[in-house]
Amino acid sequence: MPPPPSRWRGKCEFKGSYCNNKLIGARSFDLVAKTKNGTTSSPVDEDGHETHTSSIAAGSFVQNAEALGNAKGTVVGMAPHAHLAMYKVCSVDGCAGSDILASLDAAIHDGVDVISISLGGDPGTPMYEDTIAIGTYAAMQKGIFVSSSAGNFGPFNGTVSNEAPWYLSVGASTVNRKFYVSARLGNGLVLEGESLSRDFNPTVAWPTLKLPISTVG
Repeated sequence: MPPPPSRWRGKCEFKGSYCNNKLIGARSFDLVAKTKNGTTSSPVDEDGHETHTSSIAAGSFVQNAEALGNAKGTVVGMAPHAHLAMYKVCSVDGCAGSDILASLDAAIHDGVDVISISLGGDPGTPMYEDTIAIGTYAAMQKGIFVSSSAGNFGPFNGTVSNEAPWYLSVGASTVNRKFYVSARLGNGLVLEGESLSRDFNPTVAWPTLKLPISTVG
């Protein structure tokens, strides 16, 4: 990875060795937790959500990747040579609108080229009250491309929450890949289905119990 661009003004708000030429910035804007509990939240990813979404957008090439033994191969994000800067706005106390706006202002000031927002509010919120719509409008005015998740609800009618015309709203999708597995019952009947846990054998965990794992009918 090349070093950060000379115009980059961001910073890392945790142990400096955690940042490198890939992760060039990490900041926390969880002022809600600080006000409520008197503590400052670290930018460290606590549940894996940010790491997951970031790897989809800008993950480097990883060979021999797999999921529970399935689909082994090389995986890579959309822009593997892109730098990453993280702006944490959510915690167990929620995602405050003031924190979201502060993080967007900071990202604009730091000199990002693209903003990816993987969170959403309630569907039907008026745009003049929509924190993400308001904050990303300023980013659009600065020539920054913004991509946002369509929301956290659905798929049903009227469940898209991020719908402003100045950013790209992305919904979840799937591919035609299927992981087939067979379940053999005690009477010899074999049922075909799909599962990532193809090697799971419930009789190993309960060898002395005769519990049905499925019912036909």
